[in-house]
Amino acid sequence: LDKVSVSIFASEKVGLIGPSGAGKSTVVKLLLRLYDLEYGKILIDGQKINRVTQESLHQNISLVPQEPILFHRTLMDNIRYGLREATDQQVMEAAKLAHCAEFIQGFPDQYQTYVGERGIKLSGGERQRVAIARAILKNAPILVLDEATSSLDSHSELLIQDALNNLMKGKTVIVIAHRLSTIRKMDRIIVIDKGQLIDEGTHSQLLEK
Repeated sequence: LDKVSVSIFASEKVGLIGPSGAGKSTVVKLLLRLYDLEYGKILIDGQKINRVTQESLHQNISLVPQEPILFHRTLMDNIRYGLREATDQQVMEAAKLAHCAEFIQGFPDQYQTYVGERGIKLSGGERQRVAIARAILKNAPILVLDEATSSLDSHSELLIQDALNNLMKGKTVIVIAHRLSTIRKMDRIIVIDKGQLIDEGTHSQLLEK
């Protein structure tokens, strides 16, 4: 990233687009401090993120990645990973909002079903909905969606779009996406290419250009 300067307001929903290798995922890694900045600064509410603990930073940011990491534990445990102290009732409520309840009810052991290593017993769309349920349960003020609908069939995508709408309410959202359906609803779209910010505007403004 080179001389990228962006301000995102509280509760604003921003799309981040650009070709592969443009720097979109780097933005996410820097925000989560998986990389530290070489120069420049990232501020949240005026506070430099390198001055706070990673734990405190991660408590305030939910990430729904393209490939969610699931553990060889039950569905209840995997969703509760979003908020360790959540009650069973809270886990089930989050699962319902994320459209997990539909497929969980089809398993004989329901929420006590073991998902297998890396969630092998679930489809891609089901794993994605578990990741969204985790984020709903966590309820962090900042939400980052990294290609969260890129590998889904259209039926799964419809369910997940609805689950994402539930998840995004009242939050500051950064969405990295290839699909137009995800980007269209954003308040603003930022276009990155070769590590630089080359354009920004609403969906209709960018189309007119």
